Amino acid sequence: MRRWVQFTLSFVLLCATVWLVSFTIHYTPSRESQLTAARESSLLAEACASFRAGKSYFIWGNQLLTSFGNATCEEYVLQNQYITSPLSFEEETFPLAYVIALHRDFHTFERLFRAIYMPQNVYCIHVDEKATSGFKQLLAEFVDCFPNVFLASKTEPVVYAGVSRLQADLNCMEDLIASQVPWRYVINTCGQDFPLKTNKEIVQHLKSFNGSNITPGVLSRHHTDPRTKYVYREHINLSPPRTLKSRMMKAPPPHNMTIYFGTAYVALTREFTRVILEDERAIDLLKWSKDTYSPDEHYWITLNRIPDFPGSMPNAGWEGDLRAIKWRQTSHDGCHENYLLGSLFRLSSFKWHKRKKNGAVQGHYVRDVCIYGTGDLNWLSKSKSVFANKFELRTYPPTLECLELWVRQRALSQSETPVRPSWYF
Repeated sequence: MRRWVQFTLSFVLLCATVWLVSFTIHYTPSRESQLTAARESSLLAEACASFRAGKSYFIWGNQLLTSFGNATCEEYVLQNQYITSPLSFEEETFPLAYVIALHRDFHTFERLFRAIYMPQNVYCIHVDEKATSGFKQLLAEFVDCFPNVFLASKTEPVVYAGVSRLQADLNCMEDLIASQVPWRYVINTCGQDFPLKTNKEIVQHLKSFNGSNITPGVLSRHHTDPRTKYVYREHINLSPPRTLKSRMMKAPPPHNMTIYFGTAYVALTREFTRVILEDERAIDLLKWSKDTYSPDEHYWITLNRIPDFPGSMPNAGWEGDLRAIKWRQTSHDGCHENYLLGSLFRLSSFKWHKRKKNGAVQGHYVRDVCIYGTGDLNWLSKSKSVFANKFELRTYPPTLECLELWVRQRALSQSETPVRPSWYF
């Protein structure tokens, strides 16, 4: 009997040893791959410094590659440098919730997600109902790799400037309220956003508002009046789908509310989020807003001006610094060129707006919003905003990769816990 017990223990120990060796081989990056990654990171850092200084630089392809779909979840998280434990007690005790609205461009989203991911946070992803089945399936597989990430339980066919965009955020917020994660603020984002601050810096920024909601905006101005004066309808069957104005006039807002206008990007406390899902005034304002133009640009702001709502700011203005956006009509230093030698990143699906003699390419606008190029990196690096919008990885890869590198380097330098080698780019 004793011999049998010894044999059994030896067999179990052998199996455990084999598993450990196998795990180490498969899930620990080899010395060669670590050196390759270090060289690529060093090359990218050099290129980014040149871009920030307004100089040209030759760089080939994407340096901070991702590999979802080519490995198991465990391998993917490890090989793609996800941070897998809180970097400080302050961050661990102040978890955040994120709403991410998507309809395409998985790889740009993947960079955003990797940059904002922390295991203590919680993430709700709303995938446009109109998205392809393949895209939906890809996202379903992706969220399965993370215990604190899920897809919205109810989806909307999102139409630009329609109420469906607002409803998509509300659907996720309703799911997040039911989450067991004790998040403090919820931040709404889209797949073309990217953070300019580390998670710790975002937490400290939110804390500075002492439990108030951040909804930058002001009283209605003349050019925004038609948005709520006339009835607008979503036309989902048009190509592309869009929101069109009718000749019908709208009734006044419910409860004699004063309508404020501003940004659709907000940071809301958990208690405020819970109340707007239940309060009669919020529900009535949502109903009234369903046939207005871009209601997400007045809904949050108007509710946050009501004095008895949790964390409200009745006298707030544009403070908050939530988004850095270069609008075509506003004053800024331009939608800049890419400082690249040659046309290394040109894709057949994208038409360059201007080509210069040295091969550099002008940035471009989509719906009057600049798609940032490498020439914008100096401006972005000086911004005090939490996030910037918009980015396209396939169009200007180094722009996103430089920001991702800088944010990760700052995050790890701020860490109050041991940093794992796999977290470095």
